[in-house]
Amino acid sequence: MRALQSRLDEITQNTRKLVQPERLAISEDAIADLFSSGIEERILQVGARAPEFTLPDSISGKPIKSSDLLALGPLVINFFRGRWDPYCVTELEMWRDLFPQLRERGALLVAISPQTLRQSDFTVQQYIIPYPLLQDANSELATQFGIAYPLSQSLQRYYRSILVNIPFINSGKNVMAPSDDNVWKLPLPATFVVGQDGLIKFAEAHADFRVRPEPEAVLAAL
Repeated sequence: MRALQSRLDEITQNTRKLVQPERLAISEDAIADLFSSGIEERILQVGARAPEFTLPDSISGKPIKSSDLLALGPLVINFFRGRWDPYCVTELEMWRDLFPQLRERGALLVAISPQTLRQSDFTVQQYIIPYPLLQDANSELATQFGIAYPLSQSLQRYYRSILVNIPFINSGKNVMAPSDDNVWKLPLPATFVVGQDGLIKFAEAHADFRVRPEPEAVLAAL
């Protein structure tokens, strides 16, 4: 199986061929600003106690409790931005393919994003995702993990220009939602492993959304 990062790098190379340099520059500047903010240093680290959560499942709509999941085994938590992001979809697909290996280790996996349950339901159906996709409205849980951030005005304009309607995707609101609205907030793509004792065993998140941890490293932490 090809490494995840090589697949993501291929997306980056194709994007650079297709997207105008001035638009790419907006995204590059946003990544640099996010890195300079020090957000990577503020994420919950290995050894910290993971926040407990109760979030709705995209298929059933029923609340899923982290305590119930941890009673069954260690938990891999994947925070993703949304179905509109090809990097996130590629990562979700790789975890789909590795899901049997994860279950062999007695672990569970949930993927969490701020997108609406309807958007996540589309994701499950389109990509045949076997694990739960949960909704973190307004990125409240992501904030507790230290990975949530507001989108700058320039980045909001950029997403509007490429027809990524984040307010609608995250809440069903109009694309002209005010800039200080919680729907203009995203999580860093991040992966955490939480042991049955509630402590974080693995934690990785990057300001550059094009970089993700290799699943093999995550599996090794179980």
